[in-house]
Amino acid sequence: MTQAAMTYPAEFRAAGTDLSERRRSGVSRGPLIDLAASPDTTGMDWGTDGSLRIGAFTTIAAIAADTRIAQAYPGLAASALGLATPQIRHLATLGGNLAQRSRCWYFRNPHIACLKKGGNECPARAGNHLYGVAFDLGPCVAPHPSTLATALLAYDATILTDQRGGLSIAELFGDGSDGTADNALRPGELIRGVELPAALTGERALYKRAISRTHAEWPLVEICARAVVRDGTFQFIRLTAGGIAPVPLRLAASEAALQGKPANAATIAEAARQATSGSKPLPMTGYKLDLLVGVVRDLLEQLGK
Repeated sequence: MTQAAMTYPAEFRAAGTDLSERRRSGVSRGPLIDLAASPDTTGMDWGTDGSLRIGAFTTIAAIAADTRIAQAYPGLAASALGLATPQIRHLATLGGNLAQRSRCWYFRNPHIACLKKGGNECPARAGNHLYGVAFDLGPCVAPHPSTLATALLAYDATILTDQRGGLSIAELFGDGSDGTADNALRPGELIRGVELPAALTGERALYKRAISRTHAEWPLVEICARAVVRDGTFQFIRLTAGGIAPVPLRLAASEAALQGKPANAATIAEAARQATSGSKPLPMTGYKLDLLVGVVRDLLEQLGK
């Protein structure tokens, strides 16, 4: 199979940690538009109400190391600390992490056509999809690559672009039904920053990933969990997952099993079981559902204490 003939579009380059790899392999060959940092794309601005705006040029390392973010949005700080390597985190940007391309090895092979490169089918579906989705939502079976998108979904973040006032995570990445695109950004549309609403009083948050080696690996399953536990009851709960679907997912069935319920072992066990609700694993990805249940249970047990 050869890559279908296509015209390569122009691409933005900031740190280029993903783009450089794709250009070396020949997957990306279009003209480059180098981005320069500006006041509205750098730094962190805190609102008087406790909300936060993070510029798209902010590095992953800066997000991971910021003590105020760690206090207000610990799930975001932990997810930033958990991804890639220290060297990459010090270069890679928030905007780049959100706009990165698929990590699927068929997509990354310049000699193989796929839906995201103008092809007519997803070769991973009938091929080796060991690291593919466990929630089969559309024609492409590659899991969504952005760890920060999973955490930002948990925090109801808004993505700011230069063409639109703001997009939710769901609006930016869709529902998985479009296998040809990694996101819903328009041609030439640029991410400028991210806005997070103020944290809830008394909330806690955790992040955890299951990976196939101890460091510098893409997650098989990752979860960001937020909760307010008061008087032994889950007063608020938010669970989001990455690594299991073509888009970041909210685990709505698990949230429903926890909301207003006692923070005890029985409730947590049922919520963990409900994490697989709506799943549709591929022949090689059923193992991800076991990982999903285990990671959700581990985080809920910590939050429920």
